[in-house]
Amino acid sequence: MEQDIKLAVLIDGDNIPSAYIKEMMEEIAKYGNPTIKRIYGDWTRPHLAQWKNVLLENAIIPMQQYGYTSGKNATDSAMIIDAMDILYSGKVDGFCLVSSDSDFTRLATRLREAGMKVYGLGEKKTPEPFIVACDKFIYIEILRNQSKETDSAPGKPKTTKKEEVERITPKVIKLIASTIEDLADEDGWAFLGDVGSLLQKKQPNFDSRNYGFEKLTPLINSVGKFEIEQRENYKGKYKLIYVRNKQADRLVT
Repeated sequence: MEQDIKLAVLIDGDNIPSAYIKEMMEEIAKYGNPTIKRIYGDWTRPHLAQWKNVLLENAIIPMQQYGYTSGKNATDSAMIIDAMDILYSGKVDGFCLVSSDSDFTRLATRLREAGMKVYGLGEKKTPEPFIVACDKFIYIEILRNQSKETDSAPGKPKTTKKEEVERITPKVIKLIASTIEDLADEDGWAFLGDVGSLLQKKQPNFDSRNYGFEKLTPLINSVGKFEIEQRENYKGKYKLIYVRNKQADRLVT
């Protein structure tokens, strides 16, 4: 199970707001057990003061890194060196790189080359090269919105800002349709779990929450271009969900 995977969580303290820490750690717990948790920065600087209040609550170890040269990011170098030391120690199965900085693109690539699972977490301003270098990339703004909705009392309107929820564009619909077609049987049906996995491989930052949906099923259902069918599991415990492109929207191969 994924929950048994040991993860090293490395946070770029200069690059990520402390306000997201609760949501980030809850999200990371979905993918494995964070056995190593470190945050990097120059703790003599005032802008990291807010982080100090949440480190003990989340058992995150602060790693001091002085900025030796003006204009150079020593924090990035320290985080990369530590990541490689952890990799060679053999103590973890994957990494969570928490940053919006493209400087970690090569690190993510190198870790995956070594057989590590790499999850990225960062703001929507994160450059594309770092996003695609990860197995999965999660926007922390979406996690924050999700938490606000959970904390809202029943009957209150959702607090998610419309401008923070992406629109389901024709490009996104085409990506879903082509992925279904890639996995479809002779009748055009594809198992939704496989569709979700392949979507993640094609586009690491694909997440139904980016479009305002908690799960992939309601997202696909909202588009109106796909058919959804529930089938009995042979064990009888759970329903299996299959999806296919509507006849008029089938891709021509």
